[in-house]
Amino acid sequence: MRKNWDEYFMNITDAVGLRATCDRGRSGAIIVKDNKILATGYAGSPPGLPHCDEVGHRLITVIENGITSEHCIRTIHSEVNAMLQAAEFGIKIKGGTLYCKMLPCYNCGMDIIRVGIIRVVAKRHYQKEQETIKMFRQSNIEFVILEDEIQKYE
Repeated sequence: MRKNWDEYFMNITDAVGLRATCDRGRSGAIIVKDNKILATGYAGSPPGLPHCDEVGHRLITVIENGITSEHCIRTIHSEVNAMLQAAEFGIKIKGGTLYCKMLPCYNCGMDIIRVGIIRVVAKRHYQKEQETIKMFRQSNIEFVILEDEIQKYE
């Protein structure tokens, strides 16, 4: 059976994530407009800097609303890497759709709003997505979550 556009692009997003160099999520992202892929990105360190897979994670502990979690700050998130790739090559992404492994974090969500992405399709929920959801609703960004489960880290 032929895949719909969201399924098709999510499969490509999964393939892009295979290049990720942080084993906590191995996430990928793509930006699409008019059913054409404009840019791709995966979780990884900036060029020339060590990757998690080579030297380990650079974890920080975050306490938010009484919930403690650890986050790796060695890598740039896949969503931002896709937006940076578009900027590097002068590709206009305003009005596009961003496909990603999990609903973006708060910081990526702010960047998505700023560049004019109008739709986000995530494979799964993110453990701390409530603020992102609130921002997306306030900014009239459509978001779709394909699988109703929270992304687990390896």
